[in-house]
Amino acid sequence: MTHVFHRYPLTEMPSAARGDGIEIIDTAGKRYIDASGGAAVSCLGHSHPVVIQAIKDQLDAIAFAHTSFFTNAPMEALADALVAAAPGTLSQVYFVSGGSEAVEAALKLARQYFVEIGEPERRYVVARRQSYHGNTIGALSAGGNEWRRAQFAPLLVPNMRHIAPCYAYRDMAAEESEEAYGLRVASELEAAIEELGPKSVAAFIAEPVVGATAGAVPPVPGYLARIREICDRHGVLLIFDEVMCGMGRTGALYACDVDGVAPDLLAIAKGLGAGYQPVGAVLASAEIYRAICEGSGFFQHGHTYMGHPTACAAALAVQRVIRDDDLLANVRAMGAHLADALQERFGNHRHVGDVRGRGLFQAIELVADRTTKQPFDPALKLHARIKSEAMARGLMCYPMGGTIDGAQGDHVLLAPPFIVSERDIDEIVGRLGEAVEAALAALGPPIRLTDRG
Repeated sequence: MTHVFHRYPLTEMPSAARGDGIEIIDTAGKRYIDASGGAAVSCLGHSHPVVIQAIKDQLDAIAFAHTSFFTNAPMEALADALVAAAPGTLSQVYFVSGGSEAVEAALKLARQYFVEIGEPERRYVVARRQSYHGNTIGALSAGGNEWRRAQFAPLLVPNMRHIAPCYAYRDMAAEESEEAYGLRVASELEAAIEELGPKSVAAFIAEPVVGATAGAVPPVPGYLARIREICDRHGVLLIFDEVMCGMGRTGALYACDVDGVAPDLLAIAKGLGAGYQPVGAVLASAEIYRAICEGSGFFQHGHTYMGHPTACAAALAVQRVIRDDDLLANVRAMGAHLADALQERFGNHRHVGDVRGRGLFQAIELVADRTTKQPFDPALKLHARIKSEAMARGLMCYPMGGTIDGAQGDHVLLAPPFIVSERDIDEIVGRLGEAVEAALAALGPPIRLTDRG
């Protein structure tokens, strides 16, 4: 009997014993290709010697020093490296231990900024439906996935409003261009600001490429630029949540660089430390930092392990490997190969409605009917069946349900390490194809459709 309160207490999982490049090996010796990076985390695989040595070296020097007493060299160097490549006027880095903490800090910093500059009436945050921003109360409140929010609704922060996502496959009208669709859904932000009161909204938060809840959904051309314009016109801060899609995952260090739009606050984690240590961060603009320094002089927030020297040393090593080995170029090249391979395998599949993504952040959306885009009955739990079949074949992928509205829809997300080769990609897509076919076959003929639209 285990005394661990596991994430899924009723599921018996294999025990991870060691890592070898892009593979995890369990205690029985079975190998699993990590085609999802865990949860888009392990961008350098599981045994990179440079990162492991950096952690050992830092432990020999000092493992931990609380940031209310000291700064430390790895934290300072990591901040320098992140700011050197950051978009817009992002100039300061606030370190935390993970993605939910990063989003929580960004929300609180946005609120305190307006208190510091004499606009305390700005209290609302606008986000999007089918977004995911973390599991702490503030981050969950901002998130727009109804399944994750439902049972905790009485605890959630009420000052959140949700508008439509930028989800062209599902929501773009047949007669619309991508640009026209993007402007239409972006206009919902302006409508929400006007409804709440132009001087009442503090921030808008969005994932540049939506991750877990919708499956690698990129924005259409012009959408993020229009969002930036609306925020600027109304004095609203723009927060980008790049916890999953950032740190090189889409082919640029910061995902928003692909669209040429810079935020006021940017949350990162996952690929920042590649899983070698828990670490996350919020990058803040020079204006926000200056407001704090010239006001109270103190961000009223903090965590015990923020700026952890060992975590920062690991993350610094990860970022240096990505730079020195030119891995972003490999992300772009292997991302193109992954997109081609997925299109070849699933582009005309009877039950795959969409293949989408950027870089090494790609997904397929499964449908019961390609013509109508009708999803499978959620009771079938197709995504869970695919995960089980993939694990049986030695493949880790990231299937999720509730793709469309938190209840309906199934997708499979892939986020392999940046060190993958073409051969690795071909093997990943091949095993995924087998897993999808096996999961569909297990449903039995005829495939049941949901009677909900």
